[in-house]
Amino acid sequence: MGKHEASRPSLSHRIGENIDNRLVGTRFRRPTLPKLKKHAFRPMWGFLFSVGFVLVTIIDPYSGTMASASTIQIYDTDNIDPAQTYGYASTQQISFARGGFNIVTGSDAAAMFVETAIIPSPGTAKAFAFDLLTSLKFGEDQYSCLVKLWERESNWRVNAKNKNSGAYGIPQSLPGAKMASEGPDWQSNPETQIRWGVKYIKGRYGSPCGALAHSDKLGWY
Repeated sequence: MGKHEASRPSLSHRIGENIDNRLVGTRFRRPTLPKLKKHAFRPMWGFLFSVGFVLVTIIDPYSGTMASASTIQIYDTDNIDPAQTYGYASTQQISFARGGFNIVTGSDAAAMFVETAIIPSPGTAKAFAFDLLTSLKFGEDQYSCLVKLWERESNWRVNAKNKNSGAYGIPQSLPGAKMASEGPDWQSNPETQIRWGVKYIKGRYGSPCGALAHSDKLGWY
């Protein structure tokens, strides 16, 4: 680099000098801005970052973009009329076949096949679910649907957690703390989680097969 280039004024300095020369002989003067050190901008950058983070969370805490109607349905199921939900029990027909049964929902042409689940071993989480469904007058077909649904959701693991949404437990409650309505041990007790999950399914879809059909079609329940 030559001597001339090393001492050459910056572009902003040259622009400022040009403006000053044009203002000579007039009553106008170029305003002078105070010189700020780099660290003076740190509070501003921190503020902008905080505001941006809050806005992204408010708009859509799960994707960072404007929530779609389907996203709202996933995380705000309390405000939906259950009777209008795909898979609701009253819109289903179940026909038994070898090794399981077929479910047709509403006007869907294609049937969903569900394998008949084996009778669970006593003392297991599945055995508790089986007895609970029996007490609610659900048959073995509904138990088979529940087995398939929760195998898909959590593989029946009491501490299963979805890293993306935060859904937790055997029924993948979102948030997991909703299950506290069935007991303070909702994080570790499969029976507490199953009671909550079955009540949610019964109230939301009418039956486990309804919840399974909804999950199979839309990817969530």
